[in-house]
Amino acid sequence: MTKILILGGGGMVGQKLAGQLKVDGLSRKAIDDITALDLGFPKNSVAGVKQVVGDLSDRSKLAELIAQRPDIVYHLAAVVSGEAEREFDKGWQVNMFHMWQLLELLRQENIASDGTYCPKVIFTSSVAVFGGPFPEYISDDFLTAPQTSYGAQKAACELMLSDFSRKGFVDGMSLRLPTICVRPGKPNLAASSFFSGIIREPLNGQQAVLPVADSVRHSHASPRAAAGFLRHAASLQGSDIGARRALNLPGVSCTVGDQIEALRRAAGQAAIDLIVPQPDPEIIKIVDTWPKAFDPQLALSLGFSAEQSFDQIIEIYLADDFEP
Repeated sequence: MTKILILGGGGMVGQKLAGQLKVDGLSRKAIDDITALDLGFPKNSVAGVKQVVGDLSDRSKLAELIAQRPDIVYHLAAVVSGEAEREFDKGWQVNMFHMWQLLELLRQENIASDGTYCPKVIFTSSVAVFGGPFPEYISDDFLTAPQTSYGAQKAACELMLSDFSRKGFVDGMSLRLPTICVRPGKPNLAASSFFSGIIREPLNGQQAVLPVADSVRHSHASPRAAAGFLRHAASLQGSDIGARRALNLPGVSCTVGDQIEALRRAAGQAAIDLIVPQPDPEIIKIVDTWPKAFDPQLALSLGFSAEQSFDQIIEIYLADDFEP
């Protein structure tokens, strides 16, 4: 039987993951316990998941959860890109130092068990670990050279997880998620929030601000696909991806203009008319540092999959999360 701990389990991706785990389980493994830690949880949280309200900065609470020796630890909690760029100290404290604290607690449990306890740790990294100049497609061998604080924090966590794995304290894997779209709910402080907003708000009859040019190209995957990435990763060993423990993932590479045309096909011109161009220099500067498209051959060979078009992403949002 398998124990799972989801750090950041009250957020959108954490809830999607918990839902998939409860319904579909893990391949070749039965699950007998799912615990989620977060600052809070939505009212319609996934049933059957133990909820622990708390902060990753609370070492004693985190140590109590780690002492239960979960078999799989998902680390999803983070300060988002725009906030990490504006609040430098907070970004590094939450996004990097909390990872160090988690890995150190896991290392202590590994040592106490004489090396028999070696949990799988799956970390949600980001395409922000890359920086330009970019080729047309980012290959699995492209170097990490982040040009934002958020990207640097994620890259630092990738390196820590790789080293703790090399030493045998954990079996870690970093998943470089595409931008998750269409996110349900309200806009957040992520620089990428508008990618969802220009679809979600018009579908609800509300105006949406477009802060970048419609020629901007980016890689996307649905919340359903993101949870699927995380669930599938638990069926793999870190050694399956080699010494480099970070993995580029598939997604739909398209321009903002392509997104808008997909929205037009789904909801008509009236929805398009609700998108208001309003350039934001800060967001433009951040988005310009992100890669446009990937050639994730290793992830595809390992069975990771995502949508094939942005039309599919909108269809999934309408099926899973749309609330008129």
